[in-house]
Amino acid sequence: MGEVQGGRNPLRSKVPFRVGRHESAQPARLLYQGYPVGYLIAWRNPTIRLKDGTLSAGKRILIDGQQRVTALMASMLGREVMTKDYETIRIRIAFHPVEKKFEVANPAIDKDPAWIPDIAELFGPNTRLLHTVRAYMKANKSVDEDVVAESLQSLSKITSNMVGIIELAEDLDIETVTEIFIRVNSAGATLSQADFAMSKIAANETYGGNQLRKAIDYFCRLAVAPDWHATIKSSDKEFAKSDYFQKMLWLKNANDDIYDPAYVDMLRVAFSSEFKRGKLQDLVALLSGRNFETKQYEERIAEESFRKLRDGVMNFMNQAHFERLLIAVRSAGFVHRDLIGGQNPLNVAYMLYLAGRSQKVSDATLSRVVARWFVFSMLTGRYSGSAETTIDLDIRGIDKQGLAEYTSSVMNATLTDSYWSTLLPQQMETSAVNSPYFLVYQAAQVKLKDRGFLSRDATVQDLVELRSNVHHIFPRKFLKDQGLSRGRYNQIANFALTQDTVNIQIGDKAPADYFAQLKKQCSGGKLKFGAIDEWDALEENLAEHCVPLEIFDGLAHDYDAFLAERRKLMAGRIKKYFAKL
Repeated sequence: MGEVQGGRNPLRSKVPFRVGRHESAQPARLLYQGYPVGYLIAWRNPTIRLKDGTLSAGKRILIDGQQRVTALMASMLGREVMTKDYETIRIRIAFHPVEKKFEVANPAIDKDPAWIPDIAELFGPNTRLLHTVRAYMKANKSVDEDVVAESLQSLSKITSNMVGIIELAEDLDIETVTEIFIRVNSAGATLSQADFAMSKIAANETYGGNQLRKAIDYFCRLAVAPDWHATIKSSDKEFAKSDYFQKMLWLKNANDDIYDPAYVDMLRVAFSSEFKRGKLQDLVALLSGRNFETKQYEERIAEESFRKLRDGVMNFMNQAHFERLLIAVRSAGFVHRDLIGGQNPLNVAYMLYLAGRSQKVSDATLSRVVARWFVFSMLTGRYSGSAETTIDLDIRGIDKQGLAEYTSSVMNATLTDSYWSTLLPQQMETSAVNSPYFLVYQAAQVKLKDRGFLSRDATVQDLVELRSNVHHIFPRKFLKDQGLSRGRYNQIANFALTQDTVNIQIGDKAPADYFAQLKKQCSGGKLKFGAIDEWDALEENLAEHCVPLEIFDGLAHDYDAFLAERRKLMAGRIKKYFAKL
């Protein structure tokens, strides 16, 4: 989304927007053929009060038409565009005067004299149409000069074609404008408050929003592809000289993928940690200069909001902050990306860390609070519903009561004895292997240094990091042969992490049979399953995996009773783990 200056050609605005190659030729083609390219929808920012007390009419913000404007800028003005891979490139649109065709230039077109390889050259201030026609005829002597002249004259006139603009009233509230933005763009990628906020940031050059937008985009890209720092240095030399680039340069040596934030994650954390708010629509309002008390718009608030957001982004990118968050998460047993559910618990954990830093909470206390809240929010699905509303509630509570006090009061009120003994076991009645309950259970086993099911040496952490098999304690085929459905035999209370060899050894044997053999091999019998040959060691291993000892008796023949009992034991093990955090 770009700024549309009042009274100026919208094509001359600076619009940092990603566009695909195949989209670039279409607007010019439509204008040449006399077809409409659709309306641009703009919103004039509210009138803002300047520092000297005078009023300034707000600039217009492009709500819909970003891709068309960017494609026209690329094709007609020779502007560079940014690809989906964050690479800044120059897309050339070629024109065939005889066939009246437009194509994205390529090596074959460059070698063919029948094509004008870059129409941007025709719109330069010093270009003369007659000279262009003569040059083309010199290279294509057999074509009709009148046809060429007519085609090029028609092409040169497309700059005079009108592009309609629908302007939204400046007194529309932020919520309404945001809803319009999301709805008119709904035919493409799903858009959100974060997209509107990012567009608002990018459109502001007065307070460095254009560079700030790049910092957010580039950091997220580098977190996924560290080698990409060289591309930034070569393709965006101005940004490479900025403080932002220096702040994120440590990522070139980073190799931890526990937390790879997208721009919405980074924006949310930076905003909430600095502004003590959770709703991104408030950020759009603040960047516009809104005074929530007077309901007016003031330049000083816009300036201060951009400064605070910049501080939040710089804090987010700080290597020490980022790595200490990861240490806190890893210390809770989440040693692999596969154990992380959604991004929101990680985002809020980072908000808490930054809030604790600003409240001067000690490092030891801060790490413990962050780890406990991360696990708590995952386990309870705190941010799986109306995330923004809950984040807003939490960040305001932390700001008012203090980090340790607020988080402790919320966790104590939620994680009651009845939660551990009744509610959590009920919630664990699920077949979703990626459910937060099973993910937290695995993290608990990592933290408690449990060994793999029927393993003597291999730990659960080893198995998680090597992405080993999830074993069905009641084998899947055994249950399928009894007519059980997928949702029944894939209950998480039937899962245990084990080595591949153990899984293969057990195969589809009935639980009563292989547990009877386990008992024999721990009494001097032949070692057939796993590596445990002592009863005390077997008891300890089964306890680590919450397998009730009654499995050697009636539970081996009663799958539902086994699941019910194991859910209670799994909930108890998570409770023990949480107490150790």
